[in-house]
Amino acid sequence: MTLAEDNGPERGGDDLLAAEYVLGVLAADERQIASRRIDTETAFARLVDAWEVHFAPMAAAYAAVEAPASVKVAIDRRLFSSTAATSAEPRGGLWSSLGFWRGLAAAAIAALAVYVALPYVNPPAPQPQTRLVASLAADNSNVKYLAVYDAARHEVGLSLVSGDRGTGKDFELWMIEGKNAPVSMGVIPAGQTARMAVSPAVQQKLAQGAVLAVSLEPTGGSPTGQPTGPVVAAGDLKGI
Repeated sequence: MTLAEDNGPERGGDDLLAAEYVLGVLAADERQIASRRIDTETAFARLVDAWEVHFAPMAAAYAAVEAPASVKVAIDRRLFSSTAATSAEPRGGLWSSLGFWRGLAAAAIAALAVYVALPYVNPPAPQPQTRLVASLAADNSNVKYLAVYDAARHEVGLSLVSGDRGTGKDFELWMIEGKNAPVSMGVIPAGQTARMAVSPAVQQKLAQGAVLAVSLEPTGGSPTGQPTGPVVAAGDLKGI
């Protein structure tokens, strides 16, 4: 009796039979019947194809390796030698044992179920935000920037919303972490949009949500390594 017969039509019928065929747990005569149905019944053949696709990932993780012939002999001897003399039922060895293959199939399905359920039992640690955004503005200033930090590209994209740097001046971008001194991220290129590479040291701080600020500096940027002109825009980086 197959699993399909054990469980009855309400538990799967042809669908479960097709699954048993793909797993290789059918008896020889039942497998022959299923094979003939594949050749003659389109609907059943589609069920078999669907189960082959469903179970394919289970085998994809393992490279095919042909076991030496001696392995089968040794396993047969170890499993059946003690009962061979008293057993009246002829045995075909481990590889033709229906019980063995059904047990193996059950174990494989159970392992797959655990694999699927594991992320829900032990959810992965939350990943850091890959994109952070900040609206940069300041009181008594018409300079406004929209900044997007892309952690995957290690760059900050800037879009100038309003404001002008004036003649002989440059805007310079700064990263401010807590009460630490501002860290220059470079002079912002002229234009409505700009992209600025972010150094590894600054990347770690930005990922934790730092403050970005824009100061008005002489052409070429601050000569001291710290802001020398007024801060014309600033804002917190936040997750999108």
